[in-house]
Amino acid sequence: MANLVPVERERHAGKGWRQPKDCAFAATHAVVPLLGVEFAKAAMSMPIAFIEKSGRYLPVAVMSPVEGRNLFIGPGGQWLGSYMPALLRSYPFCLLRTEGDDKVTLCIDEDSGLIVDADMETQKFFEEDGSPSAAVKATFNFLQQIEQNRSSTDLAVAALAEAGLIGPWPLTVAVDDQPQTVNGLHRVDEAKLNALDDELFLKLRRSGALPLAYIQLLSMAQVAVFEQLSRLQQQLSPVPRHEKALSLDDIFAQARNETVQFN
Repeated sequence: MANLVPVERERHAGKGWRQPKDCAFAATHAVVPLLGVEFAKAAMSMPIAFIEKSGRYLPVAVMSPVEGRNLFIGPGGQWLGSYMPALLRSYPFCLLRTEGDDKVTLCIDEDSGLIVDADMETQKFFEEDGSPSAAVKATFNFLQQIEQNRSSTDLAVAALAEAGLIGPWPLTVAVDDQPQTVNGLHRVDEAKLNALDDELFLKLRRSGALPLAYIQLLSMAQVAVFEQLSRLQQQLSPVPRHEKALSLDDIFAQARNETVQFN
């Protein structure tokens, strides 16, 4: 679990951070929170779903149907997808909001192993005069943009839920040649969406919820990527010399001939 601490002069003066050398930090993330602004790009690479938390629905990029495993991260920590969610790209930083306050604080995972004494190979936290470095300012601005879009995303998803359009997504998909049943995911109910009356449809359009609904439905076709990634994981893993490794053409040719079941 991340050990998030505020970025402060008292704690981080004379310190810097290294960029993560790989994505191993997210190897156990089966889902990753997603913003509405990311939906269009994410839907081309991975399924999008909703999870229920504290009485509301949160959009997530589904990284794997297996709990505690991220199929988009290879055995060497390499990223295997074409799109990486913003939350992963901002690691080891995040913004924390004070409860009951609009103030946000830039924090870093102190257990990331990336914080070191500042040198020519690191990004420093503070300048010699004590002001935040350009790298820290850029990181904070990026995370602020994420936070601003999070608010509009939450409102749009809440509108979908209020309209009764979000329901369970019972999903079964093959991974490592074994069927995996996924629990806890939710999706847009396409039948209910198509049956909306004009007034509610227009209300959802004004809230910005409709694009998220349609993109989420389209993204569900990406469940086929899990079998492809599973085979790619096997290809990238060390194999005994007497075994013949599959080529990438073999992997994706086999994946095209398989089906995904929805219960």
